[in-house]
Amino acid sequence: MHPNRRTTFAALALSLGLLGSGLPQTAAAQSGPVSLRIGSVVPKNSLYHRELLSLGEAWRAAQGGDAKFTVFTDGSQGGEAELSRRMRIGQLQGALMSVVGLREIEPSIAALQNLPLAFRSWEEVDHVREKMRPAMEKRFFDKGFVVLGWGDAGWVRFFSKEAALRPADFKGRKFFAWGSEPEQQAIMKSLGYTPVPLETADILPAMQTGMINVLPSTPYFALASQVYGTAGHMLEINWAPIVGALVVTRKAWEAMTPAAQQALRAAGERTGTAMRAQARKEVDEAVAAMQKRGLVVDRPNAEQLREWNELAANLYPRIRGTMVPADTFDEVFTHLKAYRAAHGQ
Repeated sequence: MHPNRRTTFAALALSLGLLGSGLPQTAAAQSGPVSLRIGSVVPKNSLYHRELLSLGEAWRAAQGGDAKFTVFTDGSQGGEAELSRRMRIGQLQGALMSVVGLREIEPSIAALQNLPLAFRSWEEVDHVREKMRPAMEKRFFDKGFVVLGWGDAGWVRFFSKEAALRPADFKGRKFFAWGSEPEQQAIMKSLGYTPVPLETADILPAMQTGMINVLPSTPYFALASQVYGTAGHMLEINWAPIVGALVVTRKAWEAMTPAAQQALRAAGERTGTAMRAQARKEVDEAVAAMQKRGLVVDRPNAEQLREWNELAANLYPRIRGTMVPADTFDEVFTHLKAYRAAHGQ
């Protein structure tokens, strides 16, 4: 039932985190101007948009010539599944996406976002991502994409028109769901929830018209999109982190000069940490800002939290091997177990 990833909006907000390392430097500096057209669903003029523009300037200066860098925001190039398709056919050379779009390229990436209540802290998210990153980046590279940076955009919370504190309270309600994730929709339906497949741009009008009445979303996106004005209740539960990355096609990468490749990596590394830290800080700041404007924060008690954890545990067997490949599903929990043991948890 996991609406997690969905929000992507998360996308929205994704961040560019740690720079991918260990990828082959097969730069071929081809003749002629090089153009990078980057798509995303992040809001225009948001922190993430500004950081992409800054990264682009560093790349252009190093590439030289008539190099062009263009960022398309607000889903103007389509949803995240569409962004992946556009990169494959050459209409875009890169994208800043959450797992929703990245899994269209490499399904194993779903292990970092599609496991409800698996992660207890950002430290756990960081630990698991770093352990899995080298192999994950190799998989992307083998499929024609270079990962420039990994990041996250906050925890998914549930925004709804009416208060809800336990899983049963959401039964019968209409949830936003990504159209590109039929497995998730099937699981939601089996649990008594009603998924409504939409794209990010359709969320606010759908909430206003009653087409949906529950949105799994990061607080940042709920604030930026103003959806909290209609969905005035937020369940304070860290359902799942929104994880994402900035990727470019290998074709575009190999057309760059070595200096431009180096500049692109360096720019991603410089901005990654700052963006990740800001995204996490914005979780609390966004909630506080929405509360001042009328948002009601519903906090489950111990018994209600137990019900949520039981729901998540019951979902895992259905997620493993469908929404998340079995091997990467197992790897995540192996790393989590080791981390918690090392930290006395």
